[in-house]
Formats: sequence, structure tokens, C-alpha cells
Amino acid sequence: MGTLGTVDVTQIVSGFEERMAKLALFDPLFELQRQRKSDRNGEPIEMMEMGLLTLLFFFEQKLMRNPKAGVKDLAKFLQEAAADALKLDVAAFEELARTIIQVFRPSSGKRRSFTYFNWETRQQDTVYTSILKASSFDSKTSTQYYALDDDGLELVFATKEFYMEFQLSIHQLVLRKQLEKGEFQGALRQINEMRVDVESLQERMIKLGHEMKRSIVSEDTLKRYGVLLEDIYSRLQRENQEFEELRSFVKETKERIYSDTLQMKEHHAYESILRIAAELEKVHTEHTLLLQQSIELKNGALHAAKESLYYTGMDSFNFDQDIVNLLLGTPLPLEAARGVLSPFLGLEQHACWSPLTVFAEQNITADGEEEQREEGFLELAEGQEAGTFIHWRGRLFKSIMENLLIRLKEGQTIRLNEVIEACKRGEETDDWLSMRAFYDFWLILHQRSPVQAGREDTDESKPTGMEEAIRLLGKHKLTVKEAGQVIEVNERFSIQEMDLTLTLGGRDDAISE
Repeated sequence: MGTLGTVDVTQIVSGFEERMAKLALFDPLFELQRQRKSDRNGEPIEMMEMGLLTLLFFFEQKLMRNPKAGVKDLAKFLQEAAADALKLDVAAFEELARTIIQVFRPSSGKRRSFTYFNWETRQQDTVYTSILKASSFDSKTSTQYYALDDDGLELVFATKEFYMEFQLSIHQLVLRKQLEKGEFQGALRQINEMRVDVESLQERMIKLGHEMKRSIVSEDTLKRYGVLLEDIYSRLQRENQEFEELRSFVKETKERIYSDTLQMKEHHAYESILRIAAELEKVHTEHTLLLQQSIELKNGALHAAKESLYYTGMDSFNFDQDIVNLLLGTPLPLEAARGVLSPFLGLEQHACWSPLTVFAEQNITADGEEEQREEGFLELAEGQEAGTFIHWRGRLFKSIMENLLIRLKEGQTIRLNEVIEACKRGEETDDWLSMRAFYDFWLILHQRSPVQAGREDTDESKPTGMEEAIRLLGKHKLTVKEAGQVIEVNERFSIQEMDLTLTLGGRDDAISE
């Protein structure tokens, strides 16, 4: 396309697709207008007007936050709205409501399509719209509920104002005028419409974020989205400033009405302005979150672009063609070849010997000689401290054995894990689980198994504290055997699972290890 005189035809048809998308929103209303229906008296039913009433009904349900609006609810509304104009029974109104819903939302569940000739691209294009969406389903009554979709909400706004993106600003101006005139009920409804606008903007911001991550594959695309985000951010800033002014205005109005309330004049008005202030604060908070979300989108655009360009480059990268053929097919200077290969080479590593190792600790052993290691339990030195420790551990071992014998009956076998779980439930016994001596008790029992009073090792010259505990067995014998798993008692201690069996001492031969 070119220019015609002083008129730039290309500039005129720019954005033709967006304009047709706006017109496509009205297509279901005109489809309803083409339908011919009449009531019992033969009077024609204006289907387009009924369609608009349906949109207003679902818009009111959205304002009231009622997600359960179905065919019967719509039929009841249409019957009340057209009671004097149409002569139809309840079943006929339900059929009328069902017909209108099927036009706005086809029974196939697919979106409506609108085909047109795009004079900007010189080809046939198709616009898909979704006026109503299924919100929920009641399986008990087999009832489907509907709600306005984004396109339906835009269509409702389009029947009142032309530019949807300035809808919130228009509502703010109308709200100020209503507050100045004292129309508090209308102001509350205006705030509800503002809340719907903010929720719609939130959904559009989420969709825009997903679209940016999918679509940014070049610097031009990034610039286009950058301009769009700048426009969104500046508009949200203006709206936020207007919210601040509205809040100050509501505060002044509330103070003025409060002074009148003290004179017994404006009780009802003061209650209304309090509610308006609370609802306006909620909408303002949600809008502030939108402003923060736009900043995050703006900052995340560059990150999304880098990710998209990186993965696009990875998908199109071919090592043999882009690297090998370049090196072998084209005589490159040494520095250029080194620059091509450097991303694929590892860091240089060089093994060397440091003279400081001479001063390190030396381990002198003969060839083939292994270092001797001492294995076993650490023993305390002789003296008063050792005696005090053994006495304390002996009392602890005796308490543990008493607790065990209470739970373990003759001929019965229990797991160590059961004993530990029981200790966790007691206030005093729970402290045992943090002591090393508690686990030493079970290790010593396992080493000496089977354990019986009067059979202590005669060659043991040093006391361990286990003597008093073993005497509690009397004529019984305690057998301790390992089980498979390991018990994780706490962050510090773990111990092998063990089976604990108590038998009468006279039956030693019947017990096998």
C-alpha cells in the first residue's frame, strides 16, 4: 500500500485486526437479532435485546461474586424483566434462556469464530471469542453454571464506554462525582465495578507474562513488549495516584459526615461512607499489587528474552557445521582459532610440588608396615573422677534395666525400637536418648549376650557400672540379637536394631545364638 494524496493508506489500515476483534465481540448479538421467535400472542421476541439482558445478568452475578448462575436462574430473571412485554410460560422462558446461552457459548464447548478479510495483511483472518464460560457443575442436580469470560466482560464494558483500558479511570471519575453528590449507593456499585476491572487486569497481566515467555525470540519483539509494559506501568501509576486522591476525599467526607452525626443528622450516611472507605481500600490494595506485578513483569522481560534466545540458539546450534567446518574449511589466524575453541576447552591444570610440604607432619613407617590404630572404648584414668562417673553410669544402667524389665515379660521378645519409642513418651526417660551412656548400655548387653546374674566375667578387674543392673535379672536370662535395620534416634545418635528376649535361666541349652 502507498499514499493517496496526503492520506497514508498504510497508516489508516494499521491495527485493522484489533479493530475487527472489537467488532467480533458483537457478532453473537447480531446472530440473536437474526433469529425469529414469537410469544403465545404472536408478538415477536427481540432476541438481541434479550442477549444484552443476559450479559447484564451475568455481569451482575460477577459483581455479587455468585459463581452459581444457570439456565433456570437466567430464565427467572428474563421472566421478571419481560413480564409485561412477553406472554410466555416458565418452560418457554427456560428454552429461551438455553437458546441465548448456546449462542454465547456453543454446545460443542469451542470458542466462537468470526472470519473476515484483513486489509492490513490482505488475507482471510479468524478471530475467536469466548463470551460465557462454564464456572462449575452440580452433579447432584445435573446443573451447569456459567459466568462471564474475558471477552464477555469486555463486551459489557464496550456497550457502556468505548475504551476498556481506560475503564478503571472512568470509574474513578464517576465515583468522585457520585461522592460529591452524596449518591452513596451508586458509589458502592461503582467500587464493585472497579474491583471487577482490577481482577480483569490481573488476569490479563498473567496472560501477558506467559505470552512474553513464549514470544520473545528477537530484540525487536523485546522492544515491542517493552513499550507495552511502559504504557501499562504509566497507566497504573496514574490510576494509583487517583486512588490516593479518592482515599483522601473519602476521608474528608467521612470526617464531615461524622461531625453531622454528632448532631443526630446523618447516621445512615455515616454507615454508608464507612463501608465505601473499607471497600475502596480493598480495591486500592489489589491495584497496588497490580502495580508491583507490572514492575516485576518489566524487570523479568529481559530475563525471559535471554532465556528464549539462549534455548533458541541451543536448538539451532550444530557443532560439526558451526565449529569443525569453520576451523578446517577456513584458514583462521592462531588467535582467532584459539578464540573459537576457548569456550569448549577446560581450565588449565598444572600439577606442582610445594616446598611447604617439607614442614608438614611426617608419618614415618617402614616399607610395607601399616600404621597401628587403637580400636575400642575409651577408658577413664584412675582417680576420683573415674569413680564418680562409674557410680553415675551404674545408677543410670540400673534405671534403664528396671524400665526394661517392666515392659519385658518371661518368654517375650520385644524390639529395641519399642523401648526407645516408650522412652520418648516419658518426661524423665526422654532425657536418656541424649546421653551416650544410654547407647553404651545396649552395646555392652549385646557384647555379653546372653546375660545372667552371677555370670559376670571373672577376669574383669575394672567396674563398668553394669553390675547392679545385671543383678536385677535374678534367675532370668536376657538374650540380645541384632536385627536388620538401623534406628535413627535423633540427629546425634543412631543404633542397630536389636531383639530382646527374656527367658528362665534353667533353659540355657534351649537357646541358640
